[in-house]
Amino acid sequence: MNRTPNPLIEQMAADLQPVRSIRFKDGLILAVLTALVTVVAVELLQGLWRGAWAGEASAFFVITNGLLLVLACASTSSVLKMANPQVGNNREGARWAMAMLAVLPIAALATLFGRDNPLAALGEHHGLSCFGAGLAASLLSAAMLTLWLRRGAPVSPSSAGLQVGVASTALGAAAYGLACPLDDMVHLGIWHVAPVLVGALIGRVFLPPLLRW
Repeated sequence: MNRTPNPLIEQMAADLQPVRSIRFKDGLILAVLTALVTVVAVELLQGLWRGAWAGEASAFFVITNGLLLVLACASTSSVLKMANPQVGNNREGARWAMAMLAVLPIAALATLFGRDNPLAALGEHHGLSCFGAGLAASLLSAAMLTLWLRRGAPVSPSSAGLQVGVASTALGAAAYGLACPLDDMVHLGIWHVAPVLVGALIGRVFLPPLLRW
């Protein structure tokens, strides 16, 4: 039986162009390069704290920056996987990493109750500079992850935006944390973790319109 060609289908097929597939491996390489560039930028602009490599850092320094790095890795992995349109991407690793990091500000606030002037300890002037520097150090990774998602088709733009905010600010805070010699629990648990909370809010509110397809 002869079929009559459909000109609309032929026109649509003629407009098709080959598209390079989005591979997790490519995104991972970009994420690693972005992290390295961020650390190098911190070294050039601020200078990494050499005492951290000479055994002068406290356990809080290692724990805080280590948890920030774990969260950055877990959330970045989630973001890279979200670029492919599929339902049921596993984000349990990122959620558990967030829960572990949340222990730090809770512990930091708890220690303030034992101090004579807790508000002074909370509002020390170096805290705001570390907070701002952590956010600034996250801009490059935030841009890279946003562009990566725009190449793909995330199923949930709101969730993807939140994860971009968390991943980028966790990396930025960890990178700048290598330059900060203040290693007491209150400073690290509050001012070095606060950028992640702000990044999550910014990503959840402002990024979804950029990620819809």
